Amino acid sequence: MRFALVIFETDASRRRLRADRDAHRKAYETWIGEIAGAGKLVGGEALETDHTAPVTVRTVADGSTTATDGPVHAGEETLGGWFVIDVADRNEAVELAKTLPTGEAIEIRPILESA
Repeated sequence: MRFALVIFETDASRRRLRADRDAHRKAYETWIGEIAGAGKLVGGEALETDHTAPVTVRTVADGSTTATDGPVHAGEETLGGWFVIDVADRNEAVELAKTLPTGEAIEIRPILESA
């Protein structure tokens, strides 16, 4: 089963990660390498986490669209990146997510398989 691991950062986690950037980057790269080495990594990317980087496009009631700077949901947590993994089941996805060495929050979503 494929799952998206959606990683969220907070200002506090960004400060903590920046304080020892090299050590955290190495731990993160090791973690990703282990997942890839086990054949469980499908893909993923880190995202720019500056609050001004995203643009939100919405369709409004009259059918027109608007584009505004900023994330869909402004708040303490910012979307920091995502990965797609291929594992046996939800429990394995949860156990894998628990091993993230840098401590951000991870939302796990099953990927809708095409028919």
